[in-house]
Amino acid sequence: MANNSTESTARGRRAPKGVLPRLIRTVFGFYPVLLPITLVCILINAVVSSIPSVFMQNAIAVVEDTYQSGDWASASGTIFSLLTLLVILYAISLVANVLYTQLMAVITQGTLAKMRQKMFDHMQDLPIRYFDTHNHGDIMSFYTNDIDTLRQMISQSLPQLMISAVTLISVFAIMVYYSIWLALVVICGVVIMTFVTRYVSGHSSRYFLQQQISIARTEGFIEEMMNGQKVVKVFCHEDGAKADFDKVNDELFENSEKANRYANILMPLLGNIGNVMYVIVALVGGSMLLAGAPNLSISGMALSISIVVPFLNMTRQFTGAIGQVSNQVNMVVMGLAGAHRIFALLDEEPETDEGYVTLVNAKEKADGTLEECQERTNIWAWKHPHHDGTVTYTRLEGDVRFFDVDFGYVPEKIVLHDVSLYAKPGQKVAFVGSTGAGKTTITNLINRFYDIADGKIRYDGININKIKKADLRRSLGIVLQDTNLFTGTVMENIRYGNLDAPDADCIGAARLAGADDFIRRLPDGYNTMLTGNGANLSQGQRQLIAIARAAVADPPVMILDEATSSIDTHTEAIVQRGMDALMMGRTTFVIAHRLSTIQNADAIMVLDHGRIIERGTHEDLIKEKGTYYQLYTGALELD
Repeated sequence: MANNSTESTARGRRAPKGVLPRLIRTVFGFYPVLLPITLVCILINAVVSSIPSVFMQNAIAVVEDTYQSGDWASASGTIFSLLTLLVILYAISLVANVLYTQLMAVITQGTLAKMRQKMFDHMQDLPIRYFDTHNHGDIMSFYTNDIDTLRQMISQSLPQLMISAVTLISVFAIMVYYSIWLALVVICGVVIMTFVTRYVSGHSSRYFLQQQISIARTEGFIEEMMNGQKVVKVFCHEDGAKADFDKVNDELFENSEKANRYANILMPLLGNIGNVMYVIVALVGGSMLLAGAPNLSISGMALSISIVVPFLNMTRQFTGAIGQVSNQVNMVVMGLAGAHRIFALLDEEPETDEGYVTLVNAKEKADGTLEECQERTNIWAWKHPHHDGTVTYTRLEGDVRFFDVDFGYVPEKIVLHDVSLYAKPGQKVAFVGSTGAGKTTITNLINRFYDIADGKIRYDGININKIKKADLRRSLGIVLQDTNLFTGTVMENIRYGNLDAPDADCIGAARLAGADDFIRRLPDGYNTMLTGNGANLSQGQRQLIAIARAAVADPPVMILDEATSSIDTHTEAIVQRGMDALMMGRTTFVIAHRLSTIQNADAIMVLDHGRIIERGTHEDLIKEKGTYYQLYTGALELD
């Protein structure tokens, strides 16, 4: 699903207003000292680049006067002084140029690094809903394509635009100083160039914006096909995948081709208009000289060859600067499109957390009450501050209760209806039902990946909305059907459940899960590197490591979402013994298609379309001969 804010950008002809000022404020915030120094260096470089025309005028004027007086010795000294001053200015300009390019490298790469860090940090605070509703390839595009457009804009386009702007102002001021008539001729050409630039850039900007969206779609499609490559091959859908890719690739080609076609036309058009202006200025200047026309200028100087010749050079500078501005417009538009997408991500509402009850280490006092302590005592307590300033401590036991809970992923479509259940400390509660019945949704509500629409959920008697989400989730262990392993050693992946766990605890958790045997047979045992989500392991082995990761966390509540679904029958028997040991003394919620794994559950909830239609022990439900009985005997199947 595409980012809505990005789609709206694609429909517009220009980048949204306010993006450039916000980007400048952001960069300034990162580098409040280096950025002003860089701007000063750019200003010096731009001003000095406009000065040669003044020196040329002075030098030609000296030659004209000397030609009439014949005092060449005096003239050579004056010209040498002018050249010396020009060399000094160029040396200053060179230093400023080298300094600003080096500083821009620091500012550009530093800004990109800080922006990536801000995006990643913010992404960790986004709710699960965001990742459920946005294409993962599109999200990846923020860190690659969009960031790269910022690199080009910050390091190249914006400095060049500033240099060109200063050059335009400086050169135009010099033009008016020497001859207003010739300056008006240049202005007429500038008006034509402006209309051409607006027309061509308007079209190219629109397609450059659409190109950004097309790149994100293409990257998203490729990422999707890479993840599903086995499915593509199993169902012989290679030709269909190629055809689908051709569609998104052709869209990218068309937008890029149109954008670059207009962009490539612009510079030749402006270059030729500049050449025509050069000729016109030469003709007008020459005609005025021959006719002895009076000059109108701020300087009050009469029109002479010493003004016309430098004016031709200034005309070339002026049109060249306009060409540079026009050439950078498309890069700026692309950069602003990328910045808009990045700011759209940063503006996404983070996961809200109004909780104030925290999880702390505790110890039991002589009178049986709890008090907070710093050392780890294997006793956890909920620290509950009250409005009157008092603080109470409730032992973490794992008592979870639902009261008349309604929930919908979108407000207008409720998927859970009036769900009430309880799990006392140490009890095992199993959920059974067809796909889409609401089993996983219930477990997602326990850890507050989503918030309920109505009703209450209490954890050890505390409304879970009052518990800080990080503390709530720290008290829960979860093993998902889809296993995620990270690049690192097997030991590091197990320790992910508890970063403070020593190696001995990690190995003990692996033994508990039944994973120790196969891990020791790996090339480097627990130090074996895993990459690509554990691609060098079987699905069952990955699941065993995930179970060990949950075991080392040692939480009082476990959520097992079809945790043994990817394990063969022989391995399941091994894992089940470990799982029984893992669940001992813990409140456990189990989702399983294999009904044999939940026969010993204290309570089995049968769900259908978001409602609990049956509940009880295995024996009770078999006696009732309802839906569970039909599932168990095979009269019905879980789909």
